[in-house]
Amino acid sequence: MTLLALILVPAAAALAAWWLSPAARSRLLLVAAAGHAALTALLWSRGSTVTLGGWLAADSLGMVVLTLVTVLFLAVSHYAVGYLAHPEARAGRAFVSCMLAFLAAATLVATSQHLALLWIGMETTTLAVAPLVLDRSDRRSLEAVWKYLVLSSVGVAFALLGVFLLATAQPSAGAGRPLIISDMMAHARKLDAAWLRMAFVFVAVGFGTKMGLAPMHSWKPDTYGQAPGLVAGLMAGALTSCAFLGLSRVSAIAFAAGQDAFVRPVLIVLGVVSLVIATAFIVGQRDVRRLLAYSSVEHMGLLALGIGIGGGAAYGSLLHVLNNGLIKGVTFLAVGNVVLAHGTSASSEVRGLLRTTPATGALLIIGLFAVTGAPPFGLFISEFAIVRGAFAENHPWIGGIVLLLLATIFVGIAAMILEMVYGEPDPAPVRAPRSGERTWFSVAPAALACLVLMLGLYIPAPLAEVLSRAAVLLGGHAP
Repeated sequence: MTLLALILVPAAAALAAWWLSPAARSRLLLVAAAGHAALTALLWSRGSTVTLGGWLAADSLGMVVLTLVTVLFLAVSHYAVGYLAHPEARAGRAFVSCMLAFLAAATLVATSQHLALLWIGMETTTLAVAPLVLDRSDRRSLEAVWKYLVLSSVGVAFALLGVFLLATAQPSAGAGRPLIISDMMAHARKLDAAWLRMAFVFVAVGFGTKMGLAPMHSWKPDTYGQAPGLVAGLMAGALTSCAFLGLSRVSAIAFAAGQDAFVRPVLIVLGVVSLVIATAFIVGQRDVRRLLAYSSVEHMGLLALGIGIGGGAAYGSLLHVLNNGLIKGVTFLAVGNVVLAHGTSASSEVRGLLRTTPATGALLIIGLFAVTGAPPFGLFISEFAIVRGAFAENHPWIGGIVLLLLATIFVGIAAMILEMVYGEPDPAPVRAPRSGERTWFSVAPAALACLVLMLGLYIPAPLAEVLSRAAVLLGGHAP
């Protein structure tokens, strides 16, 4: 019942929010997010749970993503209460309903043990997020929404074809229930190798598009560049992690079927290409939201790379899911504060944030070091595990390339953020600050930053155990 409640509570709240007043909608959003977090904590206390005949389950891979979605959504919901009351907020009757619908769909993805059900959840996240990006008074926003919808729909169509091919690869008898992940893992050696390889290619393209892996990433800069900060944070932290889970599920089946030699090179190539393209566009970037979009491409590349390398890098990749999702919440919420105060995210028009909005400036400095993998933040641990795994698994050239690209990315991100935080404001600014800084908007990103710091200093034993079990499913192990 707990698994069903995790999906039904936000779904019911999404329906109820449509008929409530704006103030009541905000309260309902926060209550539903807190209830969802409480149910997730209950799952952690009970351990593995299965319902609906095995169609829904809380396994190790799913729990990693579900926990991230829950924590990030709770922080974003707290931020949203202040955001929805702000005169510059982009909101409406559908805003809260779509946010809660996204939470229900993301939960369905995290708990699905049937690949077709997982695909339905992914498609629903696409439809739920699109209205959150749209600003009807801005033509560029409308263009970004259509670009996101078209490319995401193409991606999920490829993923759906991959699911069909997986069903074709599964024998009609003696290989368990069709498309049930646990059964496919148990009978993986009976799957038809040719159909399985073809299915993986389509799934990699499909879910890779949703993740924003290069070269299927072109929707990210425009969409993140136009979305409100809290929506971009959900997309970069939660939506892409759900897509990563879909890719991981099929990769785990392929590994269990002995297709490592085919799957790993594909993931490694996607990871390296994503890092290279992200580096090229981060250096010299002039808009901080687009900068963070390319940073997201970078981190999606690291996730794919970790699975492709295997060994301890697979553990690092799963830990990186948590770290990246949390820090994307920090950075996008902080940038959302900048946009609310200054009306723009162009670095050339925002200077001296430590003087004008000191809390936001401090959050951006923290975000700079955390998102680039500097110690003692959690991303340093997960990136180090991936790079060390590359050397341990006899891929020293990959480890060397990754280190070089990460160093270049640090320089590129630091150049922009430090200029915005410490730069001298223009005597006659193009845009004067529109509003002051509100304490409410700093609480949620600060809490997320503390979690990222904690994961760099200490990983709780239950979490470490879940990460280790999930790494084994992906052909890896704890470092």
